Amino acid sequence: MREKKPHQVLTFHTTDAAMEMESFCKQNSIAGRLVPVPRRLSAGCGIAWRMEAAVFAQYRADIERSKIEIEQSVELAL
Repeated sequence: MREKKPHQVLTFHTTDAAMEMESFCKQNSIAGRLVPVPRRLSAGCGIAWRMEAAVFAQYRADIERSKIEIEQSVELAL
């Protein structure tokens, strides 16, 4: 059985915001990917951005400065 690692999951009200996050992260070489929103959470558009918690901690300020509208940001063991 694989060990679960802490991940930061960002959810969005709109698909456009999720796509903006993907584009922003690719442009800034921030590792992560789009995933369906985990069942434990609910979100407007059903798409979330998932990244390792350590990566989120490193780039949190950059993400906040991007002004992308994030519905919620939750750390989960996935």
